Amino acid sequence: MNEPVESTSEPEGEELTDPAGRVLLITGTSSGIGLATAVAAARAGYATVATMREPDRAEALRSAAGAAGVTVDVRRLDVTDPGSVTACLDAVHRSYGRLDAVVNNAGVSNSDPTLEMSTDAALRANLEVNFFGVAAVSRAAMPLLRAACGRLVTVGSVHGVVGQPFNEAYCAAKFAVEGFMEALAPVAAAHGVRVSVVVPGFVPDTAFGVFPDIDRTTIHAASGPYAPTFAGYLDWVAGQGWESAGRPAREVADVVVRTLRERRPPFRVPTDPWAAAYLAAKLADPDGSAVQALARTWLGQPAPAAS
Repeated sequence: MNEPVESTSEPEGEELTDPAGRVLLITGTSSGIGLATAVAAARAGYATVATMREPDRAEALRSAAGAAGVTVDVRRLDVTDPGSVTACLDAVHRSYGRLDAVVNNAGVSNSDPTLEMSTDAALRANLEVNFFGVAAVSRAAMPLLRAACGRLVTVGSVHGVVGQPFNEAYCAAKFAVEGFMEALAPVAAAHGVRVSVVVPGFVPDTAFGVFPDIDRTTIHAASGPYAPTFAGYLDWVAGQGWESAGRPAREVADVVVRTLRERRPPFRVPTDPWAAAYLAAKLADPDGSAVQALARTWLGQPAPAAS
């Protein structure tokens, strides 16, 4: 990819909350949060590049975009294939001449009951998509984002801050994403790129429920000596009323688009009060402002003035 000339300051006088003319790439848009975000972003005015591993699965996205009266540019991108990542970013640069924002959304859920009953291959497969895929797309996009003083937004999870029993692989990947982006954010900001992690709780209309690929009876039978503990965990999940606490994908998408449009978005963005309260049980700094201010001083930069 030909690296564009870098701009290290935001253009004076430009209203960055106006997405008109700005190009946005989103990963994992065949369903769920990615699909909803692609439609919401196009409705807001972004030129939206909606990517997915299998473009022949774009029917639901095209239908939703049509119903909303918008168009999206569907392209192939497999976040686990370096050649696919490079080819897609290069093609977007050739087509549009710029890239203003990226939303890392592609992900896979947990499918094994616990570490002892899983395999190295399953753990690595989860990390390949949920962590290394995020890193690969972010790395490839960064030269273009620096040139545009752009945005890098990643869809995280409350399970990237609070470890969830029987979700070790998924939590490991999401914890890695949180740490990776938290470390990257102050460096990227010094070069004009704002980095944020949007943190949903339970999203009932996506594939990311509790072990969505296997029914309870089957996975309980496969959990071996952990069966009693696993049964207790599932009873606890059911008793917590996750569906009433959760937010649908379209509401999460609205938070993602709002984060993209904010002039100075926070690092960590819980999608709703429930998610914020859940994170606050572990974090004394739910939106990441204090950690980011401290990290800026590590880079020899002044902390932002108190508002």
